[in-house]
This record gives sequence, structure tokens and C-alpha cells, in this order.
Amino acid sequence: MIYHITSLSAWKIALRDGDYHPNSLSTEGFIHCSTIQQITRTANTLYYNQQGLLMLCIEPQRVRAEIRYENTSGGEELFPHIYGALNLDAVIQVVALKPNKDGTFSIPLPSEADAPDN
Repeated sequence: MIYHITSLSAWKIALRDGDYHPNSLSTEGFIHCSTIQQITRTANTLYYNQQGLLMLCIEPQRVRAEIRYENTSGGEELFPHIYGALNLDAVIQVVALKPNKDGTFSIPLPSEADAPDN
């Protein structure tokens, strides 16, 4: 499973259009995603105290576009990137994200034993 954080408004556009293509697809050529180990840190680093967010739970085997695990910012940690629009049938769950009172996110994730293989 891979995860992507987006706004409610962007998701509504995807539902209307039939696929999901955020701005990063045009500006960077891919959709940023995270693994189960990365998603909470990603939420807290990039979306601290933001409202109206959703987490898309994506089944990689259903994604029609190419997925590459890479680090485009020069670090060593690899992140999943989707190189094309995301087909909506690859999104198996949409979870509302609400920050805690201190602005951080506590994302409930399945245990490693429950997590599907990537």
C-alpha cells in the first residue's frame, strides 16, 4: 500500500474528472506518495496544522501509471512516485485527516503484520 495526502477540493475534482492529477504532475512530472513508514512524518512535515485534508490509500498493483521508488531531493530514503494520472479504482480507501490540537497528525496505521505487501 502507498499513501498520498491531498485536499478535499482536489479530490472532488478528481471524482468529477475521473482521474486524479495534482499540480505536481504538471510541475514535477509525478505524484508524491509515501510508504506506511513515511506517511505520518510526511503529514507532519508538509501539512502541519492544515485542515481539509484527505489521505488516499492506494493499491500499487491497480495503478496504471508507472511507480518509481526514488529520492529526487538527494537523500537516501526512497519515496514512491506515480508517473502519470492516478486512476481512481486504485484508491481503495479515503481517510479524512484532522490535525491534533498541537497541529500534528496521528495517523492510525495497520500494524506491519496487517500491512499488505508492496
